[in-house]
Amino acid sequence: MKRNIWFWLYFVAAILLAIYFATRIIMTFMGRTPVSMVQRLSISADTNAQDLSSVIGAAGISPGTRSYSINLDLVNSRIAKTPGVRESAVRRLPNGNLAIQIHLYRAVATWTDGTYYYPISADGTIVKNPSESRRPDAVVFRGPVPNDISEITKAATNLISDLDYLEWIDGRRWNLVTTGGITVMLPEKDPVAAIGNLVALNSKNNMLSKKIKTLDMRDDARILVK
Repeated sequence: MKRNIWFWLYFVAAILLAIYFATRIIMTFMGRTPVSMVQRLSISADTNAQDLSSVIGAAGISPGTRSYSINLDLVNSRIAKTPGVRESAVRRLPNGNLAIQIHLYRAVATWTDGTYYYPISADGTIVKNPSESRRPDAVVFRGPVPNDISEITKAATNLISDLDYLEWIDGRRWNLVTTGGITVMLPEKDPVAAIGNLVALNSKNNMLSKKIKTLDMRDDARILVK
């Protein structure tokens, strides 16, 4: 059976295209084309106004690096270990560049070791590098913290001008220590309500300015003052 001219034209075109794309793929993996080189990193985050220089440093990729020699899983692992990064994903674009998408923790309070102050998220994760100075509007924690400090942080904000720090006692309840040196022993159940009562008590009687050492609020029926 004879083949007509169109068959042979399509056949030759298919061969040429196969050779072309095979050559491009081989040259790309060998680093011989612009597509095989990383020209820039594209980084996007779910929170604006963030310094992403630490993420760029963790990626460890400079312009001119061969794109297909980069292990994306390894890059993603390094980025995920960066303070403040909750989740990350790295993908290779058709032009050889890399796109990095990150989800960040948001600082809601500060944790201190007695020397430095570390911004932490609602679950106690360190978000940013520490500072030697304390932010005046930050709720400060010491020692271990539970998995969720969001509610106690919101409540303690109402006492921010008198608050020194909060401390998690025996893994079950809070002590609130004031700038005047008063230790407020909060109950296990509903410490947020207890802080609300403390705010009202202080507003009415200026309790946190008095020369006392301890306010024991662990019993709902009464407050012990020492």
